[in-house]
Amino acid sequence: MTATPDPAAANAAFCTLPLSPATLANLEQLGYRHMTPIQAASLPAALRGQDLIAQAKTGSGKTAAFALALLAKLNVRRFAVQALVLCPTRELADQVSHEIRRLARAEDNVKLVTLCGGVPLRGQLATLEHGAHIVVGTPGRVLDLLQRASLRLDALETLVLDEADRMLDMGFFDDIAKLLGQCPKQRQTLLFSATYPPGIEALAAQFMRAPLLLTLPAQHSGGLIAQRWYQVKESERLHAVGLALAHFRPASALVFCNTKAQCRDLLAVLQAQGVSALALSGELEQRERDQVLVRFANRSCAVLVATDVAARGLDIAELAAVINVDVTPDAEVHVHRIGRTGRAGASGLVLNLASLDEMGRVGKIELLQGRESDWYPLAELVPSGQGALLAPMVTLHIQGGRKEKIRPADVLGALTADLGYTREQVGKINVNDWSTYVAVQRDIAQQAASRLNAGRIKGKSVKVRLLED
Repeated sequence: MTATPDPAAANAAFCTLPLSPATLANLEQLGYRHMTPIQAASLPAALRGQDLIAQAKTGSGKTAAFALALLAKLNVRRFAVQALVLCPTRELADQVSHEIRRLARAEDNVKLVTLCGGVPLRGQLATLEHGAHIVVGTPGRVLDLLQRASLRLDALETLVLDEADRMLDMGFFDDIAKLLGQCPKQRQTLLFSATYPPGIEALAAQFMRAPLLLTLPAQHSGGLIAQRWYQVKESERLHAVGLALAHFRPASALVFCNTKAQCRDLLAVLQAQGVSALALSGELEQRERDQVLVRFANRSCAVLVATDVAARGLDIAELAAVINVDVTPDAEVHVHRIGRTGRAGASGLVLNLASLDEMGRVGKIELLQGRESDWYPLAELVPSGQGALLAPMVTLHIQGGRKEKIRPADVLGALTADLGYTREQVGKINVNDWSTYVAVQRDIAQQAASRLNAGRIKGKSVKVRLLED
């Protein structure tokens, strides 16, 4: 059964749904008053217990759509895994876990565990021994723990496949099939995907029960995202990226390349121009990848260069611009790329570079989006004369995290109450198990690192270093 969401229903209030008063009060406190199109389309069916396949892009509100459904069925008195959410990457799993925890505040003692690769297995095994209601994880690690009998799914009631197309692209089909084979047959399955490749159809036919298929329009609101196209010669392409950044000076930009080699070349060009730029690549260790993402999210890096593979699962808030260095051969991937900006009602800028050889790909994108491209002369990209594009913040890495009982308030207190910096000079603070990252204004970074090294956090001496290019 296929359904197209009614745009008129998108602004329906959450109070029209059969949710508990405590959940509705929490949604109101979080500022969630009206449903997005995917929430309005999927939540009534999901709350009835129906299986569904929803085509929805990142940033459409899909996490709240499946989170509210699984939380509504949860019995906190039953200490067993009742919901499992599978994600393609650790970064997305962390983001999903964070959102579910926020939405679960209406209920007491909801236990959620995140199980991903790239994290020591021993800590996850110890956490599982204490039990959980909800598991969020990547297919490989979840399957590994199932095979070790450290994770049991016999009480599972809701299974969510988030960004299913990305998981299939990454080669997880067999792992997902094995995992689904170990889940109870009488369960609800909610599958969310930006595209609908054949693998999704195969999974649905084998493991889902008469799913409702929901499709949202692929194109984004033209009023929110301004797309500009520039024709370039191959020899001009990398230089044109630098010109575009110097002309528009976005506060943050995610730059997509089709190949890893193109990423490396562009990063070298941008850093030579003095731009605060970093790259995501498959060669990075998980710790290095985490540091790159933290620095980009906390405004310590102005430009992040990545391939689609490296950027999978990223959900970056308040992204000012997306730049497509090459035209992707897959028009739906283009739509997915540009959907990273212009989120939650904010305006966004997309800059696309295309050579004559890529005009066929441009045509496919126009066909999918239902409109012609707006072309601008490359000559308009004139530097503003304000110097290199530098990030306003610098990240300090502190050895020590949650395992040492460090909290964000402890770090903020050390910088403000102890060292005398203002709250405005301190940015985002991320506390992980073994490390803490804090963004500070660029002009105080060196001094703040030295003074923290000489001082204490929570009564203990700490080692602090600057993360710089």
